[in-house]
Amino acid sequence: MIEIAGTQFALNDPVILIVGGVVALILLLLFLSLRAANRSARMAEPLSRQMAHLGQHVQQLGQGQEQLRGGLQHVSDTQANAQLQVIQTVESRLSSVQQQMNDRLADNAMKSARALAEMQERMKESLHGSSKQTATSLTQLQERLAAIDKAQDNITKLSGDVLSLQDILSNKQTRGAFGEIQLNDIVSKALPSDSFKLQATLSNGRRADCLIHLPNPPGPIVIDSKFPLEAYEALIGSTNDTELKAAVQMFRTTVRKHINDISEKYILDGETADGALMFLPSEAVYAELHAKFPELVQESFTKRVWIVSPTTCMATLNTMRAILKDARMREQAGAIRKELGLLHKDVDRLGDRVSNLDRHFGQAAKDISEIKISAEKAGRRAQRLDNFDFEEIAPDDTPGVVPLARHEI
Repeated sequence: MIEIAGTQFALNDPVILIVGGVVALILLLLFLSLRAANRSARMAEPLSRQMAHLGQHVQQLGQGQEQLRGGLQHVSDTQANAQLQVIQTVESRLSSVQQQMNDRLADNAMKSARALAEMQERMKESLHGSSKQTATSLTQLQERLAAIDKAQDNITKLSGDVLSLQDILSNKQTRGAFGEIQLNDIVSKALPSDSFKLQATLSNGRRADCLIHLPNPPGPIVIDSKFPLEAYEALIGSTNDTELKAAVQMFRTTVRKHINDISEKYILDGETADGALMFLPSEAVYAELHAKFPELVQESFTKRVWIVSPTTCMATLNTMRAILKDARMREQAGAIRKELGLLHKDVDRLGDRVSNLDRHFGQAAKDISEIKISAEKAGRRAQRLDNFDFEEIAPDDTPGVVPLARHEI
């Protein structure tokens, strides 16, 4: 019997059995719950440790992200400063190089302008001096031609001096020396000392009384002073027609032979001019020859032997002097043209160097453009790194990496 609250119940009472079963069931359930709770506590302990460890990792990941953001910001600032410094340095150097090139170009332009001005001034002075000298020479030539005309008027008067000339030139050696001395005196007065040579030996072994060095054309020209005066003396001294006829024939033959000798001895192809001068030491002989023997004068023209007297020789030499001056002027003009050619080459070379400089400036501008493009790319990369998203770059199939939601991070 069991007494509960003053009421007795039998042990075999169904109510007691039901209550006991319920109590036992409750106790069993309580025991099972306690056991399950103990088991759950034991199982939750590693999970809590994992959650704590995961929280620490998440905290470290957040700190790393903050450090990475600060590092990326520092890298971006450093790169921007470096880019700015590079651009400033390049611009400074380009400005310096451009200034130096501008200074050099200005200096070269000034030097070229000064050189051109000096050359033009020298050319003006040279041309002015040459034109002045040419005018002076022409004036002198006109004066001497007037003197020649006046001398032609006095030929008749000079004919009276033939006897005295015969006395002086009675000896052949004396006559030859007199002609050479007279020719030497005329040539020395008319020409510069370096433009002629007395007793010059030619390639054929013949010795010329005077060789004048004229430029080609016509080239060096020979003057011969050994005129055969015996025939002229016989011509003047004839007293009757027979003697006069014989003297005329002898004079014509002798003069023709002398012309032929001069043509053969002193006109050398490629060495001398295409002609030679036959000097007559007397105006009377010159007048007699032109007055009474025109065929001999014409024959001398055919043989390219020009007959001159002291007066006409002086006029001819002055003409040669003008030719020499003109040749020297041409030489100076050739030197000026050479200098102008060199100056033209310098200007072309300056143009080439300016083109090279322009090409270098173009290359520098291209390099700066490429540097700017690289800087822009680096800036964009820094901006992408600054907005970095780990979820986007971490692949899902990477072993040991568990993708985390943005709200979990």
